[in-house]
Amino acid sequence: MTRQNQIPTVDGSRVTLALIPLWDMCNHTNGLITTGYNLEDDRCECVALQDYKENEQIYIFYGTRSNAEFVIHNGFFFQDNAHDRVKIKLGISKSERLYAMKAEVLARAGIPASCIFAVHCNEPPISAQLLAFLRVFCMTEEELKDYLLGDRAINKIFTLGNSEFPVSWENEIKLWTFLETRAALLLKTYKTTSEEDRSILEKPDLSSHSRVVIQLRLAEKQILEKASTSGRAKRLYFEKKLEEGAPLPHYEESDIALLENTDADAKLPIILRKLEEGEEEIQMEEHCHLLNGEKSVYAMDMGANGQPVQEETVEVRKDVNSALDSIGCSMQKGQREMANLSASRTEENSNSE
Repeated sequence: MTRQNQIPTVDGSRVTLALIPLWDMCNHTNGLITTGYNLEDDRCECVALQDYKENEQIYIFYGTRSNAEFVIHNGFFFQDNAHDRVKIKLGISKSERLYAMKAEVLARAGIPASCIFAVHCNEPPISAQLLAFLRVFCMTEEELKDYLLGDRAINKIFTLGNSEFPVSWENEIKLWTFLETRAALLLKTYKTTSEEDRSILEKPDLSSHSRVVIQLRLAEKQILEKASTSGRAKRLYFEKKLEEGAPLPHYEESDIALLENTDADAKLPIILRKLEEGEEEIQMEEHCHLLNGEKSVYAMDMGANGQPVQEETVEVRKDVNSALDSIGCSMQKGQREMANLSASRTEENSNSE
């Protein structure tokens, strides 16, 4: 798998697999993809990421892969991976009373009612797509009506993934409480703590396979820990805004420039963006299996977590309901059934060939 590369066929009508000797020996480092295929000269061309001196190792950038993908497809763990993330599958239950309204708002934003998202290792921990999804997920019936039928309803869709335009202070409190609680609960599904993993990694007789798996497991926990901490900080911030009676920022026509002309992912109009964590992630699911699935299928000799998903799902649902109730969220029974998007982390089947 580490030596398969896609190149165009002679007529350029499709791609085929090929070996690219020498180039495929380059190791990975952070940067940009600088390799392409020159159809005119029928050759692979790679531009150096930096100036190199004689006898220095040449590195290339493999792409924005998570460490789980590196482990599966390349056989290594990259310590300083700026693109590391943990996948979570979230969806609105069809039994939820407000399902049709929420699904419609999401559809207008180009987001499925059920999708695989990612929690990222850096700030913000969630993308514009996930922020928009959680906002809709936590909307009340009145808020949904406003985004479907209210004044400038179409324009408001553009603000769903923008952190500067909350739906309401209460909505922000709910969504960040959900993220804080969900990340904390997912951490509980691991059989070891981060401290225990660090201790295991200090053992000199640890096999190379076990070391890679534990590094991956620890990295996933660190991402979830950061997400929970970030969620708590955001929740406290918006609770203060609500307590102070701060005015809610309102979207104006002139703000479209703010939404479009920025590099920050959280400020891009969702409807203009490709859902990077939808189709692409689901397609990847067919080929890779993450350690954060309920079955750690490549846990080597560390012991796989074979606990039934259903039991953990029930417990997560109970705990999230309790957390939402504790902040005064008066959710209807139908909403409570859905207050949990599928609690079990994405379980990805192995299709290694």
